[in-house]
Amino acid sequence: MENRYKSYGHSRPSRFSPRRSYGRNTRKSSGISTNQYIAKAIETETSNIYVTDALFNDFNLDPILQKNVLSKRYTIPTKIQNEAIPAILAGKDILGIASTGSGKTAAFLLPMINKFINDGTQTCLIVVPTRELGSQIQDEFRELAKGTNLKSVLIIGGKSIRDQMYILDKRPHFIIATPGRLKDIFDRRGVNLGEVNNVILDEVDRMLDMGFIDDIRYIIDKLDPNRQSLFFSATMSFKAEAIANSLLKNPVKVEIESQSPQHNVDQDVIRVDGSKRKEEVLLDLLSKEEFKRVLIFTRTKRNADKLSDYLYDQKLNVDALHGDKRQSQRTRIIDGFKRGDFNVLIATDVASRGLDVSNITHVINYDEPECYEDYIHRIGRTGRAGKKGFALTFIDR
Repeated sequence: MENRYKSYGHSRPSRFSPRRSYGRNTRKSSGISTNQYIAKAIETETSNIYVTDALFNDFNLDPILQKNVLSKRYTIPTKIQNEAIPAILAGKDILGIASTGSGKTAAFLLPMINKFINDGTQTCLIVVPTRELGSQIQDEFRELAKGTNLKSVLIIGGKSIRDQMYILDKRPHFIIATPGRLKDIFDRRGVNLGEVNNVILDEVDRMLDMGFIDDIRYIIDKLDPNRQSLFFSATMSFKAEAIANSLLKNPVKVEIESQSPQHNVDQDVIRVDGSKRKEEVLLDLLSKEEFKRVLIFTRTKRNADKLSDYLYDQKLNVDALHGDKRQSQRTRIIDGFKRGDFNVLIATDVASRGLDVSNITHVINYDEPECYEDYIHRIGRTGRAGKKGFALTFIDR
């Protein structure tokens, strides 16, 4: 690997210059070997997520939908789109094994919207693990369903439950929901799950990690048994397999080769000791031209805010994202990061779940993750859609 990121050796700090620390003392052992943070991207043909000998025109979608697809500049489908869309259009249940960034949102939205254009009596429930992912799916739905008169509602925490129940009363075609809020509204008799004849579970492994298994089982049990069911997960654990078996009938299995982060993400460590403050090392990195859109992870909300304040004082365009932010704030921050209003976002692990922002050039683990699974999730925010990304992890000597 090209060694562009130097370590900072030891020198005794002056007793006349007290140092303010931004997160150093919060570090605790993660149980991850330093070697696991170091890998070079492997550029192979399998890293290409697209099918080069197919076109979206081949799917014979409704003309309105085709127009919307073209407006989004979708021309060549990804591998999961190429395999899943025809099967969903044929009414099949789908068991999809594919990671975030593989194009699966369009893989299930396009055929479902096409189905609903031809039959407006249908109802589709899309269950997701996080508010952010739900918002992203709704944004994608609005763009793809433009001009079709199909309606959607987003059922998530942090928003008025009364407003959500009011929209549900108007019987929208698509319900996009997190499990907890959906169960809450169902218990208040604000939604009739028995009328749902299409269901999509997205990122099931993440929902299980977040403790939603009982809510998912509860929801599935209330659905119309004569339904089309789509199941998407990056991995197939024992719990995920049990849910799939309870949800699907003779499914078509679509498994896209899972690309581990080292396939398209260069990974390295930044070793820091007393010669330079940790936040100053970070500032040096961010001053480099190649750090165009950067996602920085801290372990705590307090560290995220402190580091954001420090970088802002250094005239950087930066914001912080964590669980203490109101939903409206989180949405505004993510939208601003996507638009390029600022190019550095500092986030905690919880707040970043479901974060889908294109062209993140670098992920920086300012604080080490709690476990290797969190590390994989973090660095998966870069190097997406076949592009090369970079991940750096700060290590205190």
